[in-house]
Amino acid sequence: MTDIRERYGDWAIVAGSAIGLGKAFCEELARHGMNLVMVDNNDEKLSEVSATLERAYHIKTIPVYQDLFQEDSVGQIMKVIKNLEVRLLLYVAAYSKIKKFENFSTSDFDHFIHINVSTPLKLVQAFSQRLIEKKLSGGILLMSSLAGLLGMQYIVPYAASKAFTWNLAESLNHEFKPYGIDVMTCIAGATATEAYLITNPQYGIINPQVQQPEEVAKKTLRKLGKQSIYMPGFSNRFNYFILTRILPRKWASSIANKTMSKMYAKNVVN
Repeated sequence: MTDIRERYGDWAIVAGSAIGLGKAFCEELARHGMNLVMVDNNDEKLSEVSATLERAYHIKTIPVYQDLFQEDSVGQIMKVIKNLEVRLLLYVAAYSKIKKFENFSTSDFDHFIHINVSTPLKLVQAFSQRLIEKKLSGGILLMSSLAGLLGMQYIVPYAASKAFTWNLAESLNHEFKPYGIDVMTCIAGATATEAYLITNPQYGIINPQVQQPEEVAKKTLRKLGKQSIYMPGFSNRFNYFILTRILPRKWASSIANKTMSKMYAKNVVN
C-alpha cells in the first residue's frame, strides 16, 4: 500500500475529530506521520485528543473549536488552513438522533441540514477549489452510513442525509479525476462509537456486525484513491448485496425496517 502521507502530503483536516470515528481517523493519520487540523465543537475532548496525538506520534496538530452548524464555519476553517498545504479532507462529523418523525423539532431539522448536508457541501467545494487553483492533487473522504441505502424509520432525516453523502462522493469522484483529486465515501455499518452505543440498541436473533472505530479507519484509508465507495466489514457487504442486488427493494426495505423496529421501538415510544 502506498503510504497515505506520500500520496496526500504532510497535513490533513478532519471535521469531527474529538470522539468516535473522527478520533480513530486522526490517530490512524497520525500513525502515518501526518499533521492534523482537528475540527470539533467539543473543546475539552478536542484539546485532550490533540495533546495525546502530539505526544504519541510527534506530529503537529491545530485544534479548531468550531460548531459546524454555524453559517460561517466553512469560512473559519478555510482561514485556518490558508497558509498550510493541506491536501486531504475528512468530513466525519454528523448529527444523529433517534425519534419518531413527528417528534423531531425544527431545530433538529436545521441541524441535520447544516451539519450533514450544507456544511460538508460547502467545505468540499471550498477545499477542492483551493486544490484546483493551486494545481495540487489531493483527497476527500466523506462518511456515510448503511442507513442511507434504504429508507429507515426512526432515523428518517439522518438516513436521508447519508443517502445524499454517498451520492455526492460518487458524483465528485468522476468530476474531480482530471484534477487528481480522489473522492470516496465510507458507508459504515454499526460501529462501537459513543454515539452508537448511547442509543442502547436492542438486538433480536440476528445481531449486526459491530465494528471498532480503529478498524474502520484503518481499512477505509487503505481504500482511498482506489474506489469511490467503500463498505468496511464482510457482513455489511454481504447484507448489502442481498438487500440491494437479490431482493426486491420492497422486501429489502421491509426487512431493514423490521430490524430498526426491534432495535429502537422501545426507545421511541414517547
